[in-house]
Amino acid sequence: MEAKWVECPRDAWQGFSRFIPTEEKVAFLKGLLAAGFRHLDLTSFVSPKWVPQMADAEAVLSALPPPGGRTYLAIVANEKGLERALATPNLTHVGYPFSLSETFQRRNTNRSIEASWPLVAEMVERTRGRLGLVVYLSMAFGNPYGDPWGVEAVLEAIGRLRELGVREIALADTYGVAEAQRIREVLEKAVARFGPGGLGAHLHARPEEALAKAEAVLEAGVFWLEGALAGVGGCPFAGDELVGNLPTERVLPFLEARGLATGVDLSRLPHLAEEAARLKLRYA
Repeated sequence: MEAKWVECPRDAWQGFSRFIPTEEKVAFLKGLLAAGFRHLDLTSFVSPKWVPQMADAEAVLSALPPPGGRTYLAIVANEKGLERALATPNLTHVGYPFSLSETFQRRNTNRSIEASWPLVAEMVERTRGRLGLVVYLSMAFGNPYGDPWGVEAVLEAIGRLRELGVREIALADTYGVAEAQRIREVLEKAVARFGPGGLGAHLHARPEEALAKAEAVLEAGVFWLEGALAGVGGCPFAGDELVGNLPTERVLPFLEARGLATGVDLSRLPHLAEEAARLKLRYA
């Protein structure tokens, strides 16, 4: 049985204060491809004013080898970003961050939840036959703002996205504060209603919680997980510097030990994790 692992250097790098030269980004990404990673969340088409680290999105994608069946995904937050994505070679997927928290949606995309639904519908139409579309349901396991949250609201959002034609939906614990039990319960209910196909989990966690959260995802019947080498990245608004992405070099051996093939050469993970940590040390 296979697990789908999405490696997320974009999530790892986007908050770094110093710009990583394009050639260093490309060299790191090529190292991931050589190790067998097949799904990369590697850049974003957003305003350089807000995320200057991703100003070289087109250049990075142009310097990579053709996807050849692999997934090259970029995040977009508005119509302008979608236009750039549609015009860029080598890109295979776009991802849209759709928060179930009104507060976070406005902070993250500068638009309301209500105004996001027409944008998603437009994305479905404009990417059809050209790019895959992934919607990330952020704050899917709760939020720190006191905004309304409930499992049924999560399920209603998934159902509405399915009705619009969105096939790939990843539930995100944006702040990394959801306990493993809640992650499992929400995903179990999502699987029970919609089936496991096209459902994923993008989780943030403190290092000591990472494997328990990954196990909760598997126990719910979901086999699409995401993370980043050395656990770099996570939500810059979380207020806890120990909260990061699930560390690839720990989670992939964990998955393989449970009989889930990832297609990645595990022997390369220590070196790649060192490279990821080096980039953080130099540019964060």
